[in-house]
Amino acid sequence: MSFSARTKEELSRQLSSARHCQLAELAAIISACGQYSVRLNGRLFFVLQSENLMVARKAFLLLRETFRITPDLSVMGSGEWKKGRVYTLAIRDYEDVKRVLQATKLLYENGALCDLGLPVNRILVRSVCCRRAYLRGAFLSGGSISDPNKSYHFEIVCTGEEKAKDIQQMICSFGVDAKIIIRKRYYVVYVKESDGIADLLNIMEAHVSLMEMENIRILRGISGTVNRKVNCETANLNKVVSAAVEQVRDIELIHSKIGLDQLPPALQEMAYVRLENPDMPLKELGMQMDPPVGKSGVNHRLRKLRAIAEELQI
Repeated sequence: MSFSARTKEELSRQLSSARHCQLAELAAIISACGQYSVRLNGRLFFVLQSENLMVARKAFLLLRETFRITPDLSVMGSGEWKKGRVYTLAIRDYEDVKRVLQATKLLYENGALCDLGLPVNRILVRSVCCRRAYLRGAFLSGGSISDPNKSYHFEIVCTGEEKAKDIQQMICSFGVDAKIIIRKRYYVVYVKESDGIADLLNIMEAHVSLMEMENIRILRGISGTVNRKVNCETANLNKVVSAAVEQVRDIELIHSKIGLDQLPPALQEMAYVRLENPDMPLKELGMQMDPPVGKSGVNHRLRKLRAIAEELQI
């Protein structure tokens, strides 16, 4: 099971204790998966359809707990063809449909039906807890989150621009930076920063998934730090080796042109010590001198040898 599926599995089993939060979450699910239908007698009935079992489970739980309604559940498609499996919850009693749509603010007082693609009625999400519940429902029914082992990406897909902007503003109200892109004919609200995604998991109360992500972030952070240190040390080692090769080359040039015995005693000693220890760091080279010389002193003498070699090359 993917990280996104595990997160939805966790959220599908949660149920807010407050009825107003239950209504907000149900409104988000209805907005994404609901369909109005009218019978031949003109009476309205309502269905929720989703290819995700966890969405159907959560909608069933919310309808039962909030309205004491047990919707008719049907499954279409074979088990072998998973993408063809569609879970349908149907509310056929007109009075039950009316109660649900009125409570979720999807039925106007004059009896007209609201467009499911429009932003949620502000009454349903005026409290912080209700906005949390609404985002939970929106993610369950139309969202996904990438595996934090690979990348950081959270998104909720919307059918309309107004709906996307509404969800974007709701996410931003929690201090998380959300953006919108158009993908084919859909509007996608997304968050790329790991801190923002972690905040959203906490906002939606996916605490188990949050802990899993935080553990991965810690491990990735440690791995990144180790890699940076190794790369830095490797670069420094390469730099030391390259410098040592040039120093040996300079000393060999001096030896072939004028002979090392023509150098001042301090430089002569430095040249022999370097030739005998071509891979030794400067600090350790200094310890081989008599008397010992500090790193800056060794560097100074090697620069002088470099200058002599450059003059001999002219």
